[in-house]
Amino acid sequence: MTDFLLLATILLAVGVIAVPIASRLGLGSVLGYLIAGMAISPALDVLGVDVISLQHFAEFGVVMMLFLIGLELEPRKLWELRVRLLGLGGGQVLITMVIMAGYALLVGNQWQTALAVGMILALSSTAIILQTLDEKGLMKTEGGQSSFSVLLFQDIAVIPMLAIIPLLAIPELAAEAARAVGEHGSDDDGGINILEGLPAWAAGLATLAAIAFVAFAGNYLTRPLFRFIAMAGLRELFTATALLVVVGIALLMTVVGLSPALGTFLAGVVLANSEYRHELETDIEPFKGLLLGLFFITVGAGINFVLLFDSYMSVLGWTAVLVSTKIAVLYALGTFFGVKGQDRWLFSLGLAQAGEFGFVLLSFAVGAHVLPVALAEQLLLIVAMSMLITPLLFIFYDKVILRYYQKGRERAFDDIDEPSDIILAGRGRVGGIVDRMLETAGYRTTVIDYSSAQIDRLSKFGIRTYFGDASRPDLLHSAGIEQARLLVIAIDDREATNKLVTHVAKNHPQVHMIARAYDRSHVFELWSLGCRDIIRETYDSSLRIGRSAYQALGISSERANAMKEKFEEMDRSTMLPMAEAFDFDTPPWENEEMIAVIKKLRSEWDPLFRQQMAEIMGQDDLEELDEFDTLAKSENQ
Repeated sequence: MTDFLLLATILLAVGVIAVPIASRLGLGSVLGYLIAGMAISPALDVLGVDVISLQHFAEFGVVMMLFLIGLELEPRKLWELRVRLLGLGGGQVLITMVIMAGYALLVGNQWQTALAVGMILALSSTAIILQTLDEKGLMKTEGGQSSFSVLLFQDIAVIPMLAIIPLLAIPELAAEAARAVGEHGSDDDGGINILEGLPAWAAGLATLAAIAFVAFAGNYLTRPLFRFIAMAGLRELFTATALLVVVGIALLMTVVGLSPALGTFLAGVVLANSEYRHELETDIEPFKGLLLGLFFITVGAGINFVLLFDSYMSVLGWTAVLVSTKIAVLYALGTFFGVKGQDRWLFSLGLAQAGEFGFVLLSFAVGAHVLPVALAEQLLLIVAMSMLITPLLFIFYDKVILRYYQKGRERAFDDIDEPSDIILAGRGRVGGIVDRMLETAGYRTTVIDYSSAQIDRLSKFGIRTYFGDASRPDLLHSAGIEQARLLVIAIDDREATNKLVTHVAKNHPQVHMIARAYDRSHVFELWSLGCRDIIRETYDSSLRIGRSAYQALGISSERANAMKEKFEEMDRSTMLPMAEAFDFDTPPWENEEMIAVIKKLRSEWDPLFRQQMAEIMGQDDLEELDEFDTLAKSENQ
């Protein structure tokens, strides 16, 4: 028991320490786990941990990942992505597979081994790329969407690869494995194959029957099962049922000689339109994340550093060929399918590595007697090296490619040829509504926005917006700030808003400013900078939600509206004392004066406020609310 707890402590500790550091450095969680595994490899050797057995257990995280991928594959989404999915994704996998298989043949491998190598290296890292694109805000770009399409096709392509690799078994490798078993004892892991000894036709029928059962159960049996479990009202029971579905399907696939990943992927696809899809995702996701993290740690711990030092030239050569091949193939496909400029480079550089499924396929190919163990260990180093290079490729994209395409293309600020006495800074989701309200009331505004893409979109609807930075004094001058009556600041940028308010309050105090604030703290900042008409961007919608909550609890709409107005009156009355205690250079939670003011206000206002609310609700509503509270407490207990 002590050994188990020590091992669990080590694995959890390195993950908790390494992953945040790696993410902060821009390396991503997968590389963090790999590096953590490398770091603890000597300690695991000292403890006598069987890393391979641990890795086989952790591979179930990949099975869960394929189940979740299957849940995401709604037919509508696949149809929308069909061109990029088949063109970019299919083309990349096929061409890269052929080139890398050809290279493997050139260096002396058998065709079966070369084909398996091509399949393994054709895949890219879904975990690294999606996380990086999301962190950089590039997922919605053309390059990001193209990358997602290729990754989605690759994830689907893993399924036929798992089916094809066993067909490539090399008799010599199988015989060598059999001799090793004879010398060192059975390597049987206790697995059960109920089809063993059956004729080929019978085994084929049984396999098809198992797949058909998965499809049938997904469509017709899971709904009544989950409805039955939901009757118990226990969240942990639903989680256990979700795990039972995944584990049970994986077991069924295993006993008929198929990959458990194949069965769970199929089950995910079948359940993609189920009303329980989101609950399944929520329940499975934590287990998948932990097991995948453990899997990547074991991969890092299993890296043969002696082999790396002995054959570093070969490893680096293979890695260089892989990365350059993928960049060239992706760039050519991006050009053919119309991915332009910097998006094409993002697409090409981002997907240039091998992926986490490569580790799974390597282990699978060795077990299927397709890859020699020595070659598999070398390929594991190549996959890991290519993944470690990925952050450098993204840095190259940011520092070189992006700057090249932006150089000389900065859009010049528009000349404001029709200034008005109402200036609107920012025409996004807030400023757009304000502009429409003023326009429909007959007022003419001068609208300035810093997003050229937004301005281009608005121009197609005949909406005139000037491109520029409203916080710049020269642009404000051309917009007519000296004669302006009103300046509405609806910029979605806290610092830019503060800068603009500071300038106008100091140089044009006659202008009435209405500023959009991010939150309560930002209100105090803007007040201290000189703005006296400040609107919190989520305040009114929050009040409306609170009013709806009152109504949902049984309070009449008239009284709920009166309660909302009373709350708003109280909240607004407390803002000024807090604003006067605000210190721009001290965070509110460290400002002793402000803390004292808030505590004093709460002690004075809370009892009065509750009394006013009770008067509005009346005795009937109070009794209904008490009953509701009593029922809720009893259910929670």
